[in-house]
Amino acid sequence: MFHNSAQNPDCISALTKKCVSACTIDPQLYMEYDVKRGLRDINGKGVLAGLTEISDVRQNKIIDGKEVPSDGELFYRGINVRDLINGYMADNRFGFEETVYLLLTGELPTKAALSDFRSLLASYHALPKNFVRDIIMKAPSADMMNSLTRSVLTLFSYDNNPNDTSFENVMRQCLQLIAVFPIFAVYSYKAYNFYSKEDSLVIHKPLPELSTAENILYMLRPDSNYTDLEAKVLDMALVLHAEHGGGNNSTFTTHVVTSSGTDTYSAIASALCSLKGPKHGGANIKVVQMFDDMKANINTNDDDSIRNYLRDLVDRKAFDRAGLIYGLGHAVYSISDPRARIFRGFVQNLAAEKGREKDFELYEKVAAYAPEIIAEKKKIYKGVSANVDFYSGLVYNMLGIPHELFTPIFAVARIAGWSAHRLEELINTGKIIRPAYKSIAKDREYVPISKRK
Repeated sequence: MFHNSAQNPDCISALTKKCVSACTIDPQLYMEYDVKRGLRDINGKGVLAGLTEISDVRQNKIIDGKEVPSDGELFYRGINVRDLINGYMADNRFGFEETVYLLLTGELPTKAALSDFRSLLASYHALPKNFVRDIIMKAPSADMMNSLTRSVLTLFSYDNNPNDTSFENVMRQCLQLIAVFPIFAVYSYKAYNFYSKEDSLVIHKPLPELSTAENILYMLRPDSNYTDLEAKVLDMALVLHAEHGGGNNSTFTTHVVTSSGTDTYSAIASALCSLKGPKHGGANIKVVQMFDDMKANINTNDDDSIRNYLRDLVDRKAFDRAGLIYGLGHAVYSISDPRARIFRGFVQNLAAEKGREKDFELYEKVAAYAPEIIAEKKKIYKGVSANVDFYSGLVYNMLGIPHELFTPIFAVARIAGWSAHRLEELINTGKIIRPAYKSIAKDREYVPISKRK
């Protein structure tokens, strides 16, 4: 059994101090050696580390030979995500499965191909015998991302060809993971909720005729009921989170780990571990918590109070005192996040259905005031605007999805992009990714243990 408390706190504290002293690097050296910290320059432009045909994130336009900031655009396999969404919405269809097909194959499916693809995914819903009892129900974690990762790694033991990295076998493994991710996420929460919160345990099997979004709500809710708008908005959230270029942390992790030649389960588990980090996958939870704190501490009907609260956030005087207004700004986008622009109207419709119009109005005020206050308080190199996480947290909250599942649902969507990038890495490069680090340590003589002080 692991010990939650230190056996010898003084010893650990001393070791920690030595480690901090040995590992601290003078920030000026990064400038002296022109090191791109976080693989990005001071303007946020990423270091070119690879090529991809899967998606493109655009935030600038070329005018008179110069790059000029513009509204952000997101493309999947060359198709504007806005057009993709408008296309399936015009037919009153769900779009996530079509998006997965597009990301994996580079083609939009015909009606027949999409039907066959949905049937194929549904055929992979069946989990190994006793998997739910032996893996998911035993020792449930309070963190669903840990449970999801454990489930993925355990599937290795049930695969007859786990280490086979041929393209057809990896495609099969990826499709199976795409199919079972929603089940893993919801069942992990159900187990945690039963054992830790002493709630009733109700588990529904996914239905083959339902979309991924519908099945999430069907499995999660005790009565399995949901409205068409609820499912459609969740489906859109999955589409918008399915992929975001090769440079985001978890997708880059997929490329790095895949380049070592490892198996699919290890590569996807590594991506999950990356997404678990609050700087990557946990922003929407922070947005909801920030608004809860705001409503508990100020009069949200008063615009001046809202502005002052936002100033306190930036000045590290409010909420978690991190100096951040969560949901505002993005590593790439400056003028606008296309996902937020697309999502906003549907979030407003859901708020109307749920009687949450006042909450939506508050979000809109923060989205309008925050960029001005950030510009007033901080030296920034590019503009800031509401990002997709600003709205997705509100959507999940309105859908009654518990905070514990916010990031796992992100993973349910992003497994589509991770799978496409894993296949792309296997097909194209064949070289292990190994970036350079410059050592700044000075040479020292070895001191025999008898002479050390």
